Amino acid sequence: MTQIVIIGAGECGARAAFALREKGFAGKIMFIGAEDHLPYERPPLSKDALLQGHAPKLVSEAERYEAAGITVLTGISAESIDPAAKVVRLSDGRSQPYDQLLLTTGARPRPFPGLSGACQRIRTLRTHGDAVAIRAALQPGRHLAIIGGGFIGLELAAAARKLGARVTLVEGLPRILSRGVPEELAAVVAERHKAEGVEIHCGAKIRSLQEDSEGVSVLFEDDSTLDADLIVVGIGAIPNVELARDAGLAIDNGIAVDTHLRTSAPDIFAAGDCCSFPLAHYAGRRLRLEAWRNAQEQGQLAAANLLGAGEAITAVPWFWSDQYDLTLQIAGIADGAAQTVRREVADGAFILFHLDAGGRLIAASGIGPGNTVARDIRLAEMMIAAGIHPDPAALAAPAIKLKTLLAA
Repeated sequence: MTQIVIIGAGECGARAAFALREKGFAGKIMFIGAEDHLPYERPPLSKDALLQGHAPKLVSEAERYEAAGITVLTGISAESIDPAAKVVRLSDGRSQPYDQLLLTTGARPRPFPGLSGACQRIRTLRTHGDAVAIRAALQPGRHLAIIGGGFIGLELAAAARKLGARVTLVEGLPRILSRGVPEELAAVVAERHKAEGVEIHCGAKIRSLQEDSEGVSVLFEDDSTLDADLIVVGIGAIPNVELARDAGLAIDNGIAVDTHLRTSAPDIFAAGDCCSFPLAHYAGRRLRLEAWRNAQEQGQLAAANLLGAGEAITAVPWFWSDQYDLTLQIAGIADGAAQTVRREVADGAFILFHLDAGGRLIAASGIGPGNTVARDIRLAEMMIAAGIHPDPAALAAPAIKLKTLLAA
């Protein structure tokens, strides 16, 4: 009987496992994860899970895996892959054969340079265990220092303020959200955080982080210091490629896959945060996305292609972040845009449309309270997928519905 093994028990791998059954695969499915929990959703870790302190939000309960005939191994990691023998060697000593293999190994937090050894008060946020430890330290009056002004750091700052902690955020670049978020949107986010009492320091150069029995400190290059009760480092993520690299698979800012998510080994696929892939919408540019919806979509696509569907990646990149009452959404990749058009939406919300030199819509980014920008960003996403060249004046006019531009 054919056996498919999935390494990496997260959102992407879980979606792939169930999709294999939904698509009629009747063989064996083994799902392997190093964490003790069943696969759970990571986005709530910097939001609801941190605020409420509840158990992780599982992708599916144990009974559903059992009913689908999916064998889940938790607390066990894959030590090596032998592509020639089609065998995975596991941390419990067994050798697990496969006919096809899917790698959904995800990514891990980038460590602060020069920081070595285990630190109780200098942490990162990636797992449910991380969230539990951080929440325990976020009592009213405690001081949290966050290193990094990306999505994780800012969402954590918002959650910490709701819990009553004092928050200082330190970013080495001139502004927050420098990666992929237009400056106009980043400015709105920064002002919202400042209104909530978050201190933001951009352009700050850190010499070192220090921990002792009394607390932690950030030492800056100008010899000033910032004392806190806890430091959380959020300076990006590193794809988990070691298993693939040691097996001889091609690596290029992640496990390199083709448009079908196939690696350089014919019977091994990869999906989610761990892989980089070419995207036709951007002239075959190779991307690696750390996004919840991408993990879901690529899990589904990997399942289809493991069964021989031969379907190419067509999804438009999409990101979102909730902070206080604001929701930020981005569809597409705005790098290289030649023109940006602003459209005002209700309740002070707005959307920026980004067009290339030929007038094709390549990205849209919006921010506003609640779901005020969600519908228009979804329509923009469809326009990007269709390769539409919209009239910039029409994009800027709130009275002209985007649906009419899509239909045209």
